[in-house]
Amino acid sequence: MLEAYDAGAQPLQLARRECARQIPRQVDDERSVQRLHSARSYHYPATTLGERTTGSEEKRRQILDAAVRVFARKGFHTSRVGDIAEEAGVAHGLLYHYFASKDEVLETVFRDNWAVLLERIRAVEETDAPASEQLRHVAAILLRTWLHEPDVVRVLVREIARSPEVQERIGELVKPIGSIRRIIERGQERGEFRAELDPGLAAIVFYGGIDEILTGWVLSQLPSDADEVATAEQTVVDVLCAGFSAAAEQLGESRGADVSA
Repeated sequence: MLEAYDAGAQPLQLARRECARQIPRQVDDERSVQRLHSARSYHYPATTLGERTTGSEEKRRQILDAAVRVFARKGFHTSRVGDIAEEAGVAHGLLYHYFASKDEVLETVFRDNWAVLLERIRAVEETDAPASEQLRHVAAILLRTWLHEPDVVRVLVREIARSPEVQERIGELVKPIGSIRRIIERGQERGEFRAELDPGLAAIVFYGGIDEILTGWVLSQLPSDADEVATAEQTVVDVLCAGFSAAAEQLGESRGADVSA
């Protein structure tokens, strides 16, 4: 899955930021009217607690990794909780210690990955690089994921972006477009991009092109080896940024003047 890092465009890997849920030890029933003994407290060395927490996080990560593979291979609706447990190499019941249902597993896969993706795009947005260079990094972050985590992309495209429940997640799914729009607006303010461009519409065009390419790879409609990914990245950035640039506007005015003459 995806892993947070700096603003550059590098392979995306899964990050899990939430600790596994812990079940408290309720040896003594505090609600009892008559107690047979006083409430007991339990003290563990800090190192032991740390080891237990780390182990829980690793187990949770193991389950989520397995779920991504199963969902990518079989599809969410035809997958069973038992399939995930078997893929993860854990007992069926242990999965329910971390997740209440298969739906929660999918939602966690989405939330964990999407949060890291948004963080990486925001990191690019916060740099002082030229707007066209920022857009190049955003395109690289999105497109290069296919090379390094294709199963994550398959799950996000098939089971999240094109699911009947997409409307419930639309607020999260459009956040990359917001970042791209702000990058374009700053490019306009600096004179890098054409002033008359609608930044919101331009951001949709930019992100939509990338989304269609990723979908084409997921559905095996487009070649998707490393060379093709590099070509797609360059094409999206070169074609769209050339259309966005203030230089293109000046060239259009010059040609218009020549035609009038």
